[in-house]
Amino acid sequence: MSSITIRKSLLELVFTGAFMKRWNDKLRPMELVEVDKQAHKMIVAWLLFVLNSRDMDVARKRALGEAVVEGGLFDYLYRLVITDIKPPVFYKIKENREDYQRLTRWVIRELTPRILPLGEEFMERMTASLMEPEQKGLARRILHAAHLYASYSEFKLLKTINTMDDELQEIEQSFIDRLGEFTDLDGVPELLDDERTVLGRFARMCGRLRFQKRWSQTPRVPETSVLGHMYIVAAYSWFFSMEVGACRARMQNNFFSGLIHDLPELLTRDIISPVKSASQEIGDLIREYEERELERVVLEPLRNGGYEDIADRMAYFLGLEVGSEFKATIMRDGVVEEVLSEELAGQYNLDSLDPKDGELLKVCDSIAAYIEAVTALRNGISSDQLHQATFRIRSRYHDTPSVAGIHVSSLLADFD
Repeated sequence: MSSITIRKSLLELVFTGAFMKRWNDKLRPMELVEVDKQAHKMIVAWLLFVLNSRDMDVARKRALGEAVVEGGLFDYLYRLVITDIKPPVFYKIKENREDYQRLTRWVIRELTPRILPLGEEFMERMTASLMEPEQKGLARRILHAAHLYASYSEFKLLKTINTMDDELQEIEQSFIDRLGEFTDLDGVPELLDDERTVLGRFARMCGRLRFQKRWSQTPRVPETSVLGHMYIVAAYSWFFSMEVGACRARMQNNFFSGLIHDLPELLTRDIISPVKSASQEIGDLIREYEERELERVVLEPLRNGGYEDIADRMAYFLGLEVGSEFKATIMRDGVVEEVLSEELAGQYNLDSLDPKDGELLKVCDSIAAYIEAVTALRNGISSDQLHQATFRIRSRYHDTPSVAGIHVSSLLADFD
């Protein structure tokens, strides 16, 4: 078991991206926030990771996946500290190595109190990654291409309503020029042609989850989207996987499962938990509709377009073979098996079995929802729905000291 202990301060830090406005000097059709952009970026990074690791052996693929996930998390944590520095200013700072490293040392000092519980090795990897931003390895190139794609997608939302802005043409040309440097990566040309290619349409579709607000009938500050929520759950899944000593494959599967766990809501919208759990029949009906539409709108086009590996991994992450993304699974001899969560901590915690923590994912989903509700209540939004949600989540874990190796009840108590 790992000596890492996840604390409230780290969870809250990850959540602060829901407050952080983007394109703050432009006319916006809606608020664009950092956590949504990071979610879109990492979904695209996952697509590029799968495509560019097709010919790799298992060990190299695992190493690349880990570098992509951690590199993305390091970038996000850095962004949370430097907040609203405009990109042109930041790029100017990066041009001067000494200035950039001075800024980065300050960022790391600010992050250290919250990140230190993740261990010295994590801190060392983060420091090494952030101090050398111009690394040219495959993981860094994947993340840079995904970052540009996600930012360009946001820009396209703003473009038509900012026609009076003299900067627009220069900004768009910058995106086009910089993305052009990555067209040698498998998948990037298809992503750029997002109106005519299967992969591009899927990536653009994922970005639409920023329009879909959670708790849509309950006023909240901040309003979180389905897209941003998925990233928060993914980040929590990675950190808690570190805490419980998950193997490399299990950690990555947990992160990517969190990153797409609400993807079916593209097709059904955000159906609140009381509706889903009103009866077994209603829950089964919703699940059946989600799976049928997911197959028709997402998985079948990907398979027909030559992306069967992406479709198969999505099906595994979403638990389609076992009936829920919140069930623990392994892959043995090419067959998906449902297992007990406790078994993942022991005999099945092996890269070769491709394990995935469904119960841990559910815990992270619940903690993210709890923090959303508690934060809104602290910000002066009092509503029965929010109070009921916090009570329901606390009650779910009250009599269980540990779930999937995580002491959920004591962690939630820290927010009271």
